[in-house]
Amino acid sequence: MRRWCADRVPEHALHQVRVECEATPRHLTIVERRAPWREDYGPEWTTMPVARLRYTKTTALWSLYWRDRNLRFHNYDLAEPSARIDDLLDELDRDPTCIFWG
Repeated sequence: MRRWCADRVPEHALHQVRVECEATPRHLTIVERRAPWREDYGPEWTTMPVARLRYTKTTALWSLYWRDRNLRFHNYDLAEPSARIDDLLDELDRDPTCIFWG
């Protein structure tokens, strides 16, 4: 997952934007971090969730979720749950509906 995140942004742009993963025991949240761009917003990087991968222990499957404008996550029904995270990351890369990356 770390390698996938690192590969999303070219090296020359890392001072402006990063893609990272925040992990909890039940899910992985992919976030986009942006460098400070306005003084009145402060010196901290901003963080915006992009997608979430949730693990269901009973089925041993991962599911992909998209984020709405209210920061709520919803099941992405164009990709079936998978035992392989890479399958869902491939769909996230493809983003045929432009729901993840715009």
